[in-house]
Amino acid sequence: MNKEYHTIIIGAGVAGMTAALYLKRAGINVLLIEKEAPGGQIIKTAKIENYPGILEIEGPELAMKMYEQLTNLEVAFLFDEVKMVEKNNENIIVTTANEKLVCHNLVIATGREPRKLGIDNEEKLTGKGVSWCAVCDGPLYRNKEVAVIGGGRAAVEEAIYLSKLCSKVTLIHRKDSFRAEEPLVEELKSRSNVDVITPDHVVEFIPKDGKLDKLVLASGQELKVDGCFEFIGQIPITKVFEPLGIVNPDSHYIETDQNLKTAIPNIYACGDCLEKELYQIVTACSEGAIVADQIIKMDN
Repeated sequence: MNKEYHTIIIGAGVAGMTAALYLKRAGINVLLIEKEAPGGQIIKTAKIENYPGILEIEGPELAMKMYEQLTNLEVAFLFDEVKMVEKNNENIIVTTANEKLVCHNLVIATGREPRKLGIDNEEKLTGKGVSWCAVCDGPLYRNKEVAVIGGGRAAVEEAIYLSKLCSKVTLIHRKDSFRAEEPLVEELKSRSNVDVITPDHVVEFIPKDGKLDKLVLASGQELKVDGCFEFIGQIPITKVFEPLGIVNPDSHYIETDQNLKTAIPNIYACGDCLEKELYQIVTACSEGAIVADQIIKMDN
């Protein structure tokens, strides 16, 4: 017999966990499905200084506090990967890698994942010098030389973080101008162990003894590094929902109305799987609360 829940949330990032918090406090039987660790992108964030009421906190610490808040409320968690979602009359069927579940309401909060360069040896050297998480892998390169690829806020913030661990950090950006805020860029450039190469971009990773050894740039320059961190944007994790017809075919983000309802009744979306102007913890939390409120109202 399939397990039944009032609401299933797919994705335990900050949006999904906020939705679960509000729903559980309203007495709703909710299941939160996550294929990795609770927290989503914030577990890969070194330092958070713009979350209201908290002067400074590390991303993994905030993620754990939110997770503990839910476990204290006895929210049901399932650590599994969703393989298929179907709408069947009044119910929604969620098939994971290990079981089949039934719910009346579904919340999609799957977020985004790092965009890759798609160049030679990138996949081969993943975890062997090529990384997308400075918080996770930065300590492996303590007192070593690394490169950071990108020109947005994430790239600059992570380059600053790595400069505190590594002997040298080289940031490579394909444009002369940065998308990151000017104070961050100035802080990066002020660090004595940071070099900035612009405009240029990496075209090849060169291995040696099974690990990353050099970067080849479009300009022809070769840069010897121990590690390379890519921060070139994010792509929404929505492929499994494409058969439902709620995914924008061009952007691949979930489409909703202003109340975060999709075109399919009782299916909602929140967080970074939506296309929006601002991708921040506070906006994701807000959307999680809005979705929960919509579901709670439907029950009353």
